[in-house]
Amino acid sequence: MVVLGTPVVAITLTMVFIERAFGIGIFDPALGGDPILFQHLFWFYSHPAVYITVLPAMGVISEVIACFSRRRVYGYTFVALSSLAIAVIGFFVWGHHMFVSGQSVYAGLIFSFLSFFVGIPTAIKILNWVMTMYKGSISLDAPMLFALGFIGLFTIGGLTGLFLATMATDVHFHDTYFVVAHFHYVMVGGGVMGFFAALHYWWPKMFGRMYPEGIAKFAAIVIFIGFHLTFLPQFQLGYLGMPRRYHVYSPEFQVLHVISTGGAFTMATGYFLVAGYLIWSLFKGKKAPMNPWDARGLEWETASPPPTENFLVTPVVTQEAYAFDLPSETYVPGQPPEEHRV
Repeated sequence: MVVLGTPVVAITLTMVFIERAFGIGIFDPALGGDPILFQHLFWFYSHPAVYITVLPAMGVISEVIACFSRRRVYGYTFVALSSLAIAVIGFFVWGHHMFVSGQSVYAGLIFSFLSFFVGIPTAIKILNWVMTMYKGSISLDAPMLFALGFIGLFTIGGLTGLFLATMATDVHFHDTYFVVAHFHYVMVGGGVMGFFAALHYWWPKMFGRMYPEGIAKFAAIVIFIGFHLTFLPQFQLGYLGMPRRYHVYSPEFQVLHVISTGGAFTMATGYFLVAGYLIWSLFKGKKAPMNPWDARGLEWETASPPPTENFLVTPVVTQEAYAFDLPSETYVPGQPPEEHRV
């Protein structure tokens, strides 16, 4: 997606430069250009950029959910193919940002349909993650709490996106706080919660130190609560017509803005907690074992942190990455290759 999308941004910036430097009308209507063309080029990249951020987080969630549910990823093939479907369809939905730009109503109908359609592979992922947890032996460690937070927040972000994909409601919600809330439920609830899940999951492997698990769980809960306090009121603000990017507002919006501000401070407290105990763990944390989560996969079959070449001997793979129904095999540094099995 980066390879296909980023050149469009480069081409657009080049055209802006040509227009400004040589007075050739491309986007400026005063020079005979078309400003709507700029929006098309901008959003052609900028909407896939959302998936560029979220798809890696979705890969993390599959790893974490499987590990802390002690089950193989349910319908792994469908989860993998849904990532490809999101990547492909994501390049065909940019026009839902432009329902009020004056583009053709018929183009809007097509973009609206495709925007609904891209929700299907996303829903497949959510369903399969929930089914992975179903009847699993779930451990609510910090990475799992962040992963569960991802599912809850990203699901709300996706469902509220359906309102913005519908032309009739988007006309009312466009450029209001409803869009702000939706965007943050997707990008922060998705990308940032996925990042924190990954950070806590692989931190012991990266640095060879354990963080205080109790404080990490508390921070995950604080961030989750603070996030809802911050952005749930903004859905209501947008519904009532509060525009985005305005620093002044009518008195009737005061209570919801105060709640949202309090939630932002709550969420920031959680973020500072994470930064604090992770930095502390680098110096004072317990030494991490090779596989603190009893996970599967090659990275858990070497020392924490890994040696310079990752493995002292070449590992031999004898089981798949999600074989939680099989006992884990312990890697002994320095073991000869023929006796080392993963």
